[in-house]
Amino acid sequence: MTDHGRISWTGSLLLAVFLLMLAALPACGRESVTEGLPDNHSGEQAPTVDFTETESIDATMDAVEPEGQNDAEPEEADPATEDSMRLNEIREMFGENCIAEQTFEVELSEYDGKVWFVPIAPSGENSEFSMQIIQNGEVLRNIRSFPIDVVGGRSFTSLDAVYFGDLNYDDCTDILLIETYENIQIPDVYYGFAANDSEYDRYFDPQSRLCENIYLLAEQMTIPYVVDLLTNGKRNGGFTSWQEAYMEVSRLYDLENRHPGEWTEDDIIRWDVEYDLVDIDGDDIPELVAGIDGYFVSLYTYHDGMVYQLMDQWGYGVMGNVGYEYLPGRNRLRNYNNDYAGLVLYTTYMTVNSQHKTEIAEEIKMLNFDDRNGNGRPEDDEIDSVGEVCVIYKDGVEITSEDYAACEAGEYEYLTGNMSYEELQTALNQ
Repeated sequence: MTDHGRISWTGSLLLAVFLLMLAALPACGRESVTEGLPDNHSGEQAPTVDFTETESIDATMDAVEPEGQNDAEPEEADPATEDSMRLNEIREMFGENCIAEQTFEVELSEYDGKVWFVPIAPSGENSEFSMQIIQNGEVLRNIRSFPIDVVGGRSFTSLDAVYFGDLNYDDCTDILLIETYENIQIPDVYYGFAANDSEYDRYFDPQSRLCENIYLLAEQMTIPYVVDLLTNGKRNGGFTSWQEAYMEVSRLYDLENRHPGEWTEDDIIRWDVEYDLVDIDGDDIPELVAGIDGYFVSLYTYHDGMVYQLMDQWGYGVMGNVGYEYLPGRNRLRNYNNDYAGLVLYTTYMTVNSQHKTEIAEEIKMLNFDDRNGNGRPEDDEIDSVGEVCVIYKDGVEITSEDYAACEAGEYEYLTGNMSYEELQTALNQ
């Protein structure tokens, strides 16, 4: 064998050994993996179905080689596989009909601790899209969906995006959804309300009229666009003046209550939202009145960059409730109500406390009949005393007519609007 032949054989042997060594090495790569479903909280947009790259990892391991040790990177987990496993875990927790891509563990101001927001797709058991608030396996609240009229008979197709945040300046977490019904996308807004021990539990109220106006005005049906349309990029606590705060509050109030589109002959009842600036507490900063005369009234106050909701569409005009009044500059509000055609008259006096909330100061109950059995309502055998007897109680204790007159002292004025939205904006810009 020639020297050339020996060289060729030796080279072939070395090449074979080299290839064997390569085969012994573990495969290594560098791919992005996604984090787990984020804990979304008030004011942050929840992610949509698309998961984005959030971090990269490097992993090394020792591999024994014929000629020593080398460090090498192992193959990374497939992000799509991890996402699929995560979504399957959510479906195992909440059922196959939950929309796992839009199911999040969140912090809502209405509840203590984290809760799960679980949207549920229509199924044989539930023909409509709905939502649940779940904590520790217990359903705290079922939320029924109320799609706007433009949806018509279209079927629910997808939940495209979710947002949690305070949209209406009341310091409660609201929910904004973007949904698809066949060929159209719509907004779906729910205002959150905290619990009130004496009146109602925490709940989420659908804002159908607001959503109709958003649908007509929005050039893009996305979370960032709709949130900006509602808030104008402003956050409660960041206002520089009461004028700025009331401009934003009234702008949203107009969106919530204006009639969508034009009035038609089918609109039997028509209304106009009106506004006013009044002095409730004498601090040189006016309060904002908004409402529809004869139906409901809202009241807002301002302090150190924050706007506070004192009344949220308090209804009146029926069941003996004639409306709400205030004593200018004296921090005193009044409301009359009655039962049994005026035989039982209630007078409630309220103030605005240091936490900028409305609270009851005094309650008067006047019985215009002889309540012989003490049950507080007129019976058949007590009707003959109507007009002859008047008994007055203050916070449950009987008082004289002179005491009652002292409570009534002062010239009260009704909380009602006298300016259109455009006139209010002009007044705030002066």
